[in-house]
Amino acid sequence: MVRQLTEYDVLVVGGSGVDTIVRVDALPVPLADSVMVGPIEEWPGHTGGNVALGARALGLDVALLDCIGDDWTGVQVRERLAKGDVEFHPLISAAGTRRAVNLVDATGRRMSFYDARDPEDLRMPQDFYLPRLRRARHVHLSIMNFTRFLYDDIEALGIPVSTDLHDWDGLNDHQREFALRSDLVFFSAAATGDRAPSVMREIVREGRAGTVVATDGAAGSYILTRDGGPDPVHVPATVPPAPVVDSNGAGDAFVTGFLYGRLDGRDALGSARLGAVAGAFACTAPGSSAMIGREALLAADGGGS
Repeated sequence: MVRQLTEYDVLVVGGSGVDTIVRVDALPVPLADSVMVGPIEEWPGHTGGNVALGARALGLDVALLDCIGDDWTGVQVRERLAKGDVEFHPLISAAGTRRAVNLVDATGRRMSFYDARDPEDLRMPQDFYLPRLRRARHVHLSIMNFTRFLYDDIEALGIPVSTDLHDWDGLNDHQREFALRSDLVFFSAAATGDRAPSVMREIVREGRAGTVVATDGAAGSYILTRDGGPDPVHVPATVPPAPVVDSNGAGDAFVTGFLYGRLDGRDALGSARLGAVAGAFACTAPGSSAMIGREALLAADGGGS
């Protein structure tokens, strides 16, 4: 396929929606008929929206493609992306706009109830996404079912592609294709625990990824590269610049910091340090609302490469 001149540093596909944030004293929540909580808040974002907004806040040229509903939640998504100066190209889905209810405890730890409302046969037409793929330096696919059908065209165009598997256990088939067909793979070690290194090695061995990143909250992250030896390298977490309020969006922020470093020509460890800075910053405000800027990101990293 013929590629056009690049216009987007990052093209994000899928993963927008609205989070309902419910603050509780502790997790798990005790079983009760009713529990008194603080003000319940709505925050448009979700993983694809957060990555697009975070990358744009870092000065990257970004576009987001997704399927959303013609509903009031979809309006919230459009408004937040417009406010964040993200170029958004939505397709209207009869299933409506995705939602999640996130319980957040006093330490900022969260438990998310995700509304996976997209029908199995939902697809994004090729004539909608292909012209925009041709203008992208990098593509980031959210793990929506319909995004997996873009891989053949992405590979034909030779565009680097990343994905975030979130809390993949290393076994679930839904994430496996994304794990094995992406050049850069992120996942949370929450579900794998001590098995994270073996899952990382499996992704590199069986897939096309040159770099795999396992994030582990306050414990930092682990980086495995195809040419860097058999064992993941630990990158310490960054101390947040203010008290932790909410961990929603911290993983997405890590992705944006890492992508910024990668597009800036940094190696995997240097990019992971930027990811750690961005992820820590995201924890200092509610509902994925803390988006670090380029100047603050580089200053916190000491301007290193």
